[in-house]
Amino acid sequence: MFNVVLLEPEIPPNTGNIARLCAATFTDLHIVGVTGFRMDDRTLKRAGLDYWDEVRLHRHIDFVDLYAKYPTSRFVYFTTKTDRKYTEWQFIPGDFLVFGPETRGLPKELLKMNADSSLTIPMPNRNVRSLNLANSVAIVLYEAIRQNDSL
Repeated sequence: MFNVVLLEPEIPPNTGNIARLCAATFTDLHIVGVTGFRMDDRTLKRAGLDYWDEVRLHRHIDFVDLYAKYPTSRFVYFTTKTDRKYTEWQFIPGDFLVFGPETRGLPKELLKMNADSSLTIPMPNRNVRSLNLANSVAIVLYEAIRQNDSL
């Protein structure tokens, strides 16, 4: 139904939680670039519990590789550096929901090239820089599912 894309994830438990979320919702998980951990990391496996067999995991060297494999797909980018709310977007089945690394987010160049499809999750407290990656993915993915009444 949907695809979650993680660029260079850095924290194993976040990726494990996202993998479990993807397994529960029949969402493909795409990891782009080098991770900040080994894919056999103990904490990654623990966070995903025994659901790893249910995860449709795809690895990509970079965005060029990802885009080449899905040339007609629509990509939606998530950042704290825009004012357009994710709730103002109409998600469609097959969308690729793209999230950046925990400590730095998506590259500015990528966001600039895709400004029309860059969205944010509003945070009323301006003293908080960002939400946890796994929480952000869950918020957005379930909104996309809700909009398409696909559970």
